[in-house]
Amino acid sequence: MRRSFRPIAAILLALPLALAAPTAAHADPVTSTSGFYVDPNSSAAAWAAANPADGRAAAIKASIAAVPMARWFGNWSGAIGTATGAYVGAAQASGKLPVLVAYNIPDRDICGGQSAGGAGSAAAYDTWIAAFASGIGSRPAVVVLEPDALGDQSCMTSAQISSRNALLNNAITQFNNKAPNTWVYLDAGNPGWISASTMAQHLNAAGLSRTHGFSLNVSNFYTTAENTSYAGSVNSALKSSYGYTKPFTVDTSRNGNGSNGAWCNPAGRRTGTPTQLGGGAEMLLWIKTPGESDGNCGVGAGSAAGQFLPEVAYKMIYGY
Repeated sequence: MRRSFRPIAAILLALPLALAAPTAAHADPVTSTSGFYVDPNSSAAAWAAANPADGRAAAIKASIAAVPMARWFGNWSGAIGTATGAYVGAAQASGKLPVLVAYNIPDRDICGGQSAGGAGSAAAYDTWIAAFASGIGSRPAVVVLEPDALGDQSCMTSAQISSRNALLNNAITQFNNKAPNTWVYLDAGNPGWISASTMAQHLNAAGLSRTHGFSLNVSNFYTTAENTSYAGSVNSALKSSYGYTKPFTVDTSRNGNGSNGAWCNPAGRRTGTPTQLGGGAEMLLWIKTPGESDGNCGVGAGSAAGQFLPEVAYKMIYGY
């Protein structure tokens, strides 16, 4: 349905929904930092630095690489505790808030297949996610937990779904215990995937009540307004069925022209509102790096998921 890896003001703007307070064990990472961290080693930044004479480099550097974006972590990241520790340490040194994505659950992207992979077993994932959280420690951070995991269940057995829910519940426990100043947003897919009531069921079963909130539109193209409306429906379902609501984030990295119904490298998309607080959600975040491929499809034909495509990135800046 969508995907691929990696690929401040202290006062939040008024939100359209009644939001639940974060878990008591969590401090506020926003008020302890001064804006979002810009990853100096993002794929866009690395390409621009390596190709300074390319006519597209200046635009990509200014309009994509300079925007705060999430860093994705998975089985390509090496020693995960070292990797997350180095990243949040660099952000802390600059007084900024880092956004990280945990993307390593077993049978990742099981139905879509473009970003297939993940940890080799439940035990391996439990070890990996514990180290991920330990690497962050007490430093402030935002973590988007496992894009695809809850929207991508149509081809899974009930036993696989139960196992996945157990893994996500344990992951949340690890962050609550080992990374108390991290806000965890459990991924909730996008407005075009499954109904809000079904997503509310999936979220609750996976442990949403013990997180800070949920994330929407990761690596997809739906408008912020469409996501805000969907979030309202999810929260209504959560409230009526389980007695709580949660804040949410929206990935705006590629939603400037909205969706044309395709999720895998569709043509004519555009970058959206840069990372910020508020804007209809608790945060608007660039989670997917514009220009990184969704897989061997669409305008990214011949590429692999996560590969940076400068021509796609350049056209996305201008929306053509």
